[in-house]
Amino acid sequence: MDETPHASSSRANTPQRIGAALIGLLQGHIELFGEELKDLHKHSLQLLVLTSCCVVFALLLVLGLSAALLIYYWDSYRLTVIFSLCGFYACALLASVFVLTSRIRNASAPFSASLEELARDREQLLP
Repeated sequence: MDETPHASSSRANTPQRIGAALIGLLQGHIELFGEELKDLHKHSLQLLVLTSCCVVFALLLVLGLSAALLIYYWDSYRLTVIFSLCGFYACALLASVFVLTSRIRNASAPFSASLEELARDREQLLP
């Protein structure tokens, strides 16, 4: 019974300190995740609105230019203009699909900061 009250209380405080440290880490990760989620939501909404505007105005422009070409060449090269426009639209569609798929493949992982922070904490906690 050489144990002093101070030594036994420090042993009892160790699990409490570890628990408090883990709760603090968890709270920090949750806050970081929440901030990244808000940023991702804001960025996605802005991109959606801008993309919608671009699509609407591009379609109006394409419709107007196509109508102008068809009206101008209606008497002489009607079918040639129609097939040329369809070929151009098909090429533009294929190029757009190619760019879209490459950007999807090369996109950065969402919540990368949270994943990096979790990996650092795992390295520090586990020997």
